[in-house]
Amino acid sequence: MTIAVVGEVLVDLVWSMGTTSIVPHPGGSPANVAIGLHRLDRQVTLLSCWGDDPPGELIDSYLTETGVPVRRLPSASRRSTIAHAYLNPSTGSATYDFLAAWDPTEIFVPEQTILLHTGSLAAVVEPGATPILKACRALRNRPGRAVSIDLNVRPAVLPNRDTYRTQIERLTREADIVKASDEDLAWLYPDCAPEDAARALLTLGPKLVVLTQGSSGASAMTAEHLVSLPAPRIQVADTIGAGDAFQAALLDALVQPDGSTQLPTTVTELTSVLHRCIAAGAITCTRYGARPPIREEINAFCLQRRDN
Repeated sequence: MTIAVVGEVLVDLVWSMGTTSIVPHPGGSPANVAIGLHRLDRQVTLLSCWGDDPPGELIDSYLTETGVPVRRLPSASRRSTIAHAYLNPSTGSATYDFLAAWDPTEIFVPEQTILLHTGSLAAVVEPGATPILKACRALRNRPGRAVSIDLNVRPAVLPNRDTYRTQIERLTREADIVKASDEDLAWLYPDCAPEDAARALLTLGPKLVVLTQGSSGASAMTAEHLVSLPAPRIQVADTIGAGDAFQAALLDALVQPDGSTQLPTTVTELTSVLHRCIAAGAITCTRYGARPPIREEINAFCLQRRDN
């Protein structure tokens, strides 16, 4: 049994503001999640497309180096996506702009997939967003399977808020697990508090919604429970890839020893999962670039927090 992650892989052109330094880094939220799962020793396949161009050569080399199993999807344009990441050196946070190309002509989800994850640009950028919706719907209708999405809102790729919200909500209806940040929900639902917006998403059909709130921590909610945990105090290098490491830890926690998926339903289960997700995100924030932790690092971090 495997986890399939479908979505963009791209090249971040990282510009540290106040300098003339621009450094290319391969990445992309779905790719980062797949790499995070691979580093947690999960069987995972990344389904993505990129171009036969200079950024594509960098992507190809990078994915080969990570060792993540990849199924390259056919692309209509054969162009790679480029992101301009503007890094604030004082806070470690980044803002983004995109030259996006997400146009797989077909999406083949492996037959043995028990958990399908997607999100970010791939969830809203057409023509690729519609095949993803169909793939999620098809897998969710099979017994014992689950679908996860990370909103990871990027207004630069679809500035019309109403259109973006429509795309997100139609995909949310096909998901079992939804992760969103407070910034995601503040942009999508500007007249609604993030926690209220998360609860509104829960009414669309997911069984679990996880809300991340940066240095304020994170919350996990089901129809019956709400669990909120604070974030640890850390020295932040940058925040690139932290949400993806959080997401990888969340998916990892859903896979059971027998190869099935099981969502946390009790307060104890939700608390345990959230602790590990927050740890994964925090560890990544202490490093430059999207470098998710391995299992032993998360275990040690959680143990240290418990002892303190």
